[in-house]
Amino acid sequence: MNIVENLKYTPDHEWIQVDGNVATVGITDYAQSQLGDIVFVDVQTEGEDLEKGESFGSIEAVKTVEDMYMPISGTILEFNNGLEDTPDAINKDPYTSGWVIKIKLSNASELDSLMDATAYKAHLESL
Repeated sequence: MNIVENLKYTPDHEWIQVDGNVATVGITDYAQSQLGDIVFVDVQTEGEDLEKGESFGSIEAVKTVEDMYMPISGTILEFNNGLEDTPDAINKDPYTSGWVIKIKLSNASELDSLMDATAYKAHLESL
């Protein structure tokens, strides 16, 4: 299981990487392994302001559909359009080519409530 050191994580298995006031968000290696083969990613919230914990889209695998949730509050700036043609990029490489959205942060202090890699690993071990 790949857990990247320089990211923050949510209990719902989203990851976030912050660069200035813009963050890239995706689902973790654990989440993609639990979902199985991903066949569709639906994000209709581009341009919207969403609060931490709100659903920003859904991800469909062969056997299930799951919502994806905002790790922090912000404005959806961009959807990874490459996922329209190759949603399985999330299965192959969830932390680089498989990113899902970019957001403009509206409350950077919310980052303090997220887990670092060590805490996320402990969270996975408790499941």
